[in-house]
Amino acid sequence: MTLNHYLILAALLFCIGVFGVLVRRNLLIIFMSIELMLSSVNLVFISFARYLNSMDGHVWVFMVLTVAAAEAAVGLGILVALFRNKPTLYVDEVKNLRG
Repeated sequence: MTLNHYLILAALLFCIGVFGVLVRRNLLIIFMSIELMLSSVNLVFISFARYLNSMDGHVWVFMVLTVAAAEAAVGLGILVALFRNKPTLYVDEVKNLRG
């Protein structure tokens, strides 16, 4: 596989993630779509690192993975707190964030 194949795959995964964020109404699905977009960015970093024979892309992947882990922890905490107040995860029903 060439660099173009990896970039096309990453663009496709990113577009699926954007589609999931824009179209889906479930907060958990939106959250997973954001994670898919972050994974596609990681694929781009790894592809260019391999293409350029550089380790910089690997370092950035670890950085993005760290940020994604922190984002997942905070996001899931917010979702659990939100679900305790209102037993739904649909965006349309969770418009008001005041307790």
